[in-house]
Amino acid sequence: MPDLNLIFVALMFATFVALLATGYPVAFVLGGAGLVFALLGEIFNHWGFDVDADLSYVGLVVNRIYGVMSSYGLVPIPLFIFMGHMLDRSGLAHGLLRAAQALFGPIPGGLAIAVTLIGLILAASTGIIGASVVLLGSLALPTMLKDNYRVELATGTVCASGSLGILVPPSIMLVLMADQMLLSVGDLFLAAVLPGLVLATLYVLYIGGVALARPSAAPPLPKNMREGLSGGRLAVAVVTSLVPPLALILAVLGSIFFGIASPSEAAGLGAMGATILAVAKRQLSGAVLKEVCYATAKTTSFIFAIFLGATCFSVVLRGVGGDEAIAALLTAIPLETGGVIFLMLGLVFVLGFVLDWIEITLIVLPLLHPVLATLGADPLWFTILVAVCLQTSFLTPPVGFALFYLKGVAPPEVRIGQLYRGVVPFVFLQLVGLGIIAAFPALATWLPEMAYH
Repeated sequence: MPDLNLIFVALMFATFVALLATGYPVAFVLGGAGLVFALLGEIFNHWGFDVDADLSYVGLVVNRIYGVMSSYGLVPIPLFIFMGHMLDRSGLAHGLLRAAQALFGPIPGGLAIAVTLIGLILAASTGIIGASVVLLGSLALPTMLKDNYRVELATGTVCASGSLGILVPPSIMLVLMADQMLLSVGDLFLAAVLPGLVLATLYVLYIGGVALARPSAAPPLPKNMREGLSGGRLAVAVVTSLVPPLALILAVLGSIFFGIASPSEAAGLGAMGATILAVAKRQLSGAVLKEVCYATAKTTSFIFAIFLGATCFSVVLRGVGGDEAIAALLTAIPLETGGVIFLMLGLVFVLGFVLDWIEITLIVLPLLHPVLATLGADPLWFTILVAVCLQTSFLTPPVGFALFYLKGVAPPEVRIGQLYRGVVPFVFLQLVGLGIIAAFPALATWLPEMAYH
């Protein structure tokens, strides 16, 4: 590839990073950088230089955008977003937390463990990170602090548990990843189940270990704060709180896993089920429906705007051989397959400090896809590794959105430094989980394989 094309590749990335630092909307940064460099390529070619990308690639962008907007595989995204926002308004988390407080409260560290389990249930039923973190932060964090939990442990638990929704299906990130990696959404959902449970288990073990080593950091909940639930009333509260979300999870994920419905049909089922739950809890009104629809449209528009900007950027980048350059660079490194995969995951982890998961999924993942074919690695397993790695991006500053979500609802005495220190152990736990899944690929591949036997 001519040196001028290599210079264009480097300049495109440098321009993107520089413009991103200005705070300008990411979608416009991506699309603008792509158009500017297509124009520069046209000018350089007019002057007699040989640059592969020019304004003709803008026509390709139009075709790609039409392909994106007509893609049936992306239909689940707005439906899952609607499902998450509707469940957020149904009061689901309130009942779960009340029952969990009484059930786990007597155990040292029990409230933090309850928050983790509720985060896992919310992840499998709503999948909206902001909603989960805000709900857990609003409902559980004040109680944990009032009960003399260590601030760092309380905030770290809320952030990490609320972020499980990006990995645990149904996840809009997995839908986007399936589209970019040419994988089945159902297979990717199946592959993410056990890794999500691995992370939740690591969180619970860590919290239990802290409670045993330092009981003052995670004391049991006083009896007078368990809201008077015990015996039969506790059993009724647990059942009535758990059955609705578990039934919805089974309806959505079970219909996909057992081949009853496609991901798009299951997403529609989930949206309808969430609406029925809101009606059953007497939380649905015209104002609520309008608010949920508005929030769904806003979130969907945000994602697809970045999608279209990233399409423009990636088409021009590939025009100057960016994907070939990255593939050649990675495969030329004198490392075994495992070493190259470790290097790619390290790149994704570092990018997670400064980029959102959407940009990484839409820009970086397609560039790494050709390398997998060269290495002979399982794309399903690798995609799950990237998904676990990207979950850390919600906890790592300065772009850790979970930190900002929690800071917005946390009591005033909680400082940002305490938030940062609180998530550090959970970032390490996520990396440990990443290592476990890398060492045991069957954690990601076993369920999809079983689905075909």
